[in-house]
Amino acid sequence: MKTYRFRKELKTMKFSELKYERPDFEVFKSKLEVMTEAVANATSSEEQVAKIKEAHHYINEIYTCNDLVEVRHSINTKDAFYEQESEYWDEYMPLYLEQMKALEKVLLNSSYRNALEETFSKQYFDILENGEKTFSNLILEEMQELNKLTTEYDKLIASAEIEFEGGTYNLSSMRPFMIAKDRQTRKCASEAYYKFFEEYEAQFDAIFDKMVKVRDRQAKKLGFKNYIEYGYHMMNRTDYNEEMVKVFRKQVLEEIVPVANKLYDKQAKRLGLSKLSYYDIDFVFETGNATPKGDAHFILENGKKMYSELSPETKEFFDFMTENELMDLETKPGKQAGGYCTLISSYKTPFIFANFNGTSGDVDVLTHEAGHAFQVYNSRWIDVPGLYFPTYESCEIHSMSMEFITWPWMENFFGEDVDKYKYEHLSSAIKFIPYGIVVDEFQHIVYGNPEMTPAERKAAWRKLENQYLPHKDYNECDILERGAWWFKQGHIFASPFYYIDYTLAQICALQFWKKMNEDREKGWEDYLKTCKVGGTKSFLEIVEIGGLISPFADGCVKNIIGDIESYLMAIDDSKL
Repeated sequence: MKTYRFRKELKTMKFSELKYERPDFEVFKSKLEVMTEAVANATSSEEQVAKIKEAHHYINEIYTCNDLVEVRHSINTKDAFYEQESEYWDEYMPLYLEQMKALEKVLLNSSYRNALEETFSKQYFDILENGEKTFSNLILEEMQELNKLTTEYDKLIASAEIEFEGGTYNLSSMRPFMIAKDRQTRKCASEAYYKFFEEYEAQFDAIFDKMVKVRDRQAKKLGFKNYIEYGYHMMNRTDYNEEMVKVFRKQVLEEIVPVANKLYDKQAKRLGLSKLSYYDIDFVFETGNATPKGDAHFILENGKKMYSELSPETKEFFDFMTENELMDLETKPGKQAGGYCTLISSYKTPFIFANFNGTSGDVDVLTHEAGHAFQVYNSRWIDVPGLYFPTYESCEIHSMSMEFITWPWMENFFGEDVDKYKYEHLSSAIKFIPYGIVVDEFQHIVYGNPEMTPAERKAAWRKLENQYLPHKDYNECDILERGAWWFKQGHIFASPFYYIDYTLAQICALQFWKKMNEDREKGWEDYLKTCKVGGTKSFLEIVEIGGLISPFADGCVKNIIGDIESYLMAIDDSKL
């Protein structure tokens, strides 16, 4: 595959200095029409490639405007200006995308298609073909409505103001109380936390019910059987399908759920409990969970040291991130919940967003989101909108693997609790996979039966929990017993079918854990290779580039879980 150079004329600025100005849609429409015509009228492959690059550069300017609004609005959802701009993009982004489709049609029908695939990658054209199937002006109204409903969900989550022990907290900042050493504190904190979801249960149900019905209508307007079929095309799953995922879920049920159950049994024994309650699940050690030995500044400074020592590539990357203010890590009033990595398109700069809360999750977020950001940083040679990141399951290989690759530096963050952290980090990777399967199968059920009532959806969720997560005991929490845990899982609302990706990637990340234990130099070399191809390769192609076994291959899950189980069961966790 041919590549072309990163645009040297794009000079990086500190994030606070990046200027935002709302574009004029009519100007964009007119200019892109002219560019699209120039691409169509090209008389050679070389000329067409040049014209396409010009159009891509212009499209990136539009994406950059949207990128800046999304980041700044999520940092402060109470900022009136960016709230207004967010509403603008909710309404207009589908219209911008519609204009881009004309260019994509020209590319798909180009007589120079072979040359274009050689330059921009076959994966790009596979994605364009999926886009052709999943986007039409017939569904503009549905896209706009879904954008608004997602914003409504984000604002509802961000609105949480929980009164607890004399303070007022958002959902993220309640986390330390929910894993406190004192069991009564954990219980009371969890009750206060889930009371918010109980108070707004009708709103969460209504938002999701509308989303399901809008998505179902969207899919059927375009000729799909249901949103499941539509969703797989939307997720650009070009080399695996629903049946392969179903087989993978079966492997998890048979091979990983029993190991996860053993880990929960060991946890209950460690805590001196006959059975874990829902507020005990995230409390792992009687002596308290491992926590960073300092504040956000401490974590950032140790992160800088870690990445400077890991490799020359990571040193250059992390220096770039810190020097240009490309991270917003601390929890603040009005800040959107969660964490993410995104891209400021025209500047080829990643941005990391997080909500530090004093738990080990702060370090996990730093390594996880930095894995995403490092991949993007290494993919700056790409000028094609939409190819900076690979497809989601491939993205998560980079982030989840980085969590394990950085293990040698965890003592800097956790001090004497480092063994405790590593045990729980690896255990939680195993415990997570069955949960990820629940999220995925739940969505298959929901979108296969879009007329389900809110109560039926919650019952379906609870049934799946009993199958894959039998340790969950909600006897003391009615709303969770009725199956509403998923209200706080933003992916279910905003990114349907984006979750099996985490479980597939976790299987790959655990292979990197093994690689780094056996030969760090070779393991790092393989990891770096996967970061450099961006989105120009499909999931299974990236798996091969990294020297990994496909999660769909017979025996893959069994082989990996065997190594992990042996490692974990050999540790005397009672001493941690």
